[in-house]
Amino acid sequence: PSPEHEKPKEIIADIVKTLLKASGRRYEPFGSTTFRRAGVAGVEPDASFYILNYQRMIGRRRLKPDDPPPDLAIETDVTSKTTLAAYRAIGVPELWVYASGQLTVYLLQDDQYSVVSQSPTFPGLPLSQWIAKTIDRSWQVGTSQALEELESWMREFRV
Repeated sequence: PSPEHEKPKEIIADIVKTLLKASGRRYEPFGSTTFRRAGVAGVEPDASFYILNYQRMIGRRRLKPDDPPPDLAIETDVTSKTTLAAYRAIGVPELWVYASGQLTVYLLQDDQYSVVSQSPTFPGLPLSQWIAKTIDRSWQVGTSQALEELESWMREFRV
């Protein structure tokens, strides 16, 4: 994978971790683990997080057939098209796709994905703006400084 794919993926995952920590929520990151369901093609997100189900996944070295899907999956869709149907089949409740400098948040409702303006995981936060701006800034000033700027915006927003 190219830096054009990897850098946004890492920054978005860092943003999720930063926001979860700031709000005092626990989580288990599962990265690009392959998630499967019987009779369904697997999905391998760029990043994934167990948030509501984090306790169930602590210490898990291998997934079991009855494990829940991750609560949040992230795709940085620079070179490939994300298949929403595959994520739907796995039952991932919230999917973020970052493509062409823009974040799209999908929410699984009634077995279909709908585009929503706010992440239910982080309601009321300007995620799309923060993610796009942090990634853009990272190319200009470096990742560490861009993430420090994000934390400053979070403080202004009282996160």
